Amino acid sequence: MSEVVELLQELIRLDTVNPPGNETRAAELLRDYLAQNGVRCELHARVPERANLVARIPGRGEGPRLLLLSHTDTVLADPAEWTVDPWSGELRDGHVWGRGALDMKGQVAASAVAIASLAREGFEPAGDLIFAATADEEMGEGDAYGLEWLCDEHPETVRAEYAVNEGAGDCVELGGRVLYLCSTAEKASAPFRLHVHGRSGHASMPSIADNALVKAARLVERLAGFADEPRLEPETEAFLRALAGEVLTPADALEAARRIDPLAAEMVEPLLTMTVAPTMIEASSKRNVIPAGCQVTVDCRLLPGQEQAEAEAKLRRALGEGDYDLEWIQCQGGTRSALETPLWDAVESFVTEIEPGAHAVPICVAGFTDSHWLRRAFGTVAYGFFPMRAMSPELAARLIHSADERIAVVDLELGVSFLRHAAEKIGGLRGS
Repeated sequence: MSEVVELLQELIRLDTVNPPGNETRAAELLRDYLAQNGVRCELHARVPERANLVARIPGRGEGPRLLLLSHTDTVLADPAEWTVDPWSGELRDGHVWGRGALDMKGQVAASAVAIASLAREGFEPAGDLIFAATADEEMGEGDAYGLEWLCDEHPETVRAEYAVNEGAGDCVELGGRVLYLCSTAEKASAPFRLHVHGRSGHASMPSIADNALVKAARLVERLAGFADEPRLEPETEAFLRALAGEVLTPADALEAARRIDPLAAEMVEPLLTMTVAPTMIEASSKRNVIPAGCQVTVDCRLLPGQEQAEAEAKLRRALGEGDYDLEWIQCQGGTRSALETPLWDAVESFVTEIEPGAHAVPICVAGFTDSHWLRRAFGTVAYGFFPMRAMSPELAARLIHSADERIAVVDLELGVSFLRHAAEKIGGLRGS
């Protein structure tokens, strides 16, 4: 059994469901493994049970630093829905099964094995090679215990010019072209609430009240029909150019992707505009009381760099006049990294090496990743890339955060190979 498989199995057997997290147990396992391989490690924790591990092969001080970033917390799992015990780490049919196998203990294990194996070989990079296995990525709200906290409280532990994180790496065949997706940007998560106002009354006499829930329903309908003008961000334009072999206009982009492959259209559609999706509603707490107020919570994703003020103006035009208030809950993400960098060269050269004729293509992530904290704090060039070609992206998407999550052993080993490749390429650079 390979080293990365054994380490992943051990990690899966540690329950780090967030909340509450308890990521210290994973950090301690990784610390012990890395120490045995001569890698210097530190644990940093806001509270004792939620530690972040940071390991390092010191560089010669002559070149840029590379951070291999991952998180050790997972979402919950209901054993009743699974074929195997979610915390078994069972090896079956060439796959390691268990919660976190894909998101993202597989990449945690691969990063640890990559840095450990390089240390055993006496690897001496020009700049530091850093591995961070952080807490608290899955929640995204409330107090910070993971990378955001590290960037604020212990910035020198994770400061780096380049970083490899989760977010992409899928191999897709679209329009006869083999493409490996590399995420270089992400949309901003900017949820908001609509506070809709009315007048309460007894439900047996609806005409004497002003039902806030009914008024909210009209607003929800308008949000459901919201459609912004499409625009092509640099990542989406580059992806479509690789896919279609030509430069497309924003208006033509979705239909062109649809003609090539329905999957391409699914990938491109949320990347052309801001999106809104009403997800939660709260009104009366009693069946026989017409509500005077109603709150609608809306998941909203903005394009990289798009401002809330611009988005709010568009939302208010779509909603029209009404007795409501719009309250932004938060806004995080929405950052991007440049495409023409040595780290992109490392991704591209690896893809060419393992599959001649295939191409690495950039993509914007519709969700949120910890790469944002690095870009915001240090201007880090951060990409999401963990190559997978044994499992289809459609299957992987269905398994993440779902039952029977698993990762192919060959993809685990491919991930180790890429992370070593990136470390050697960036570690060979001189100057910052």
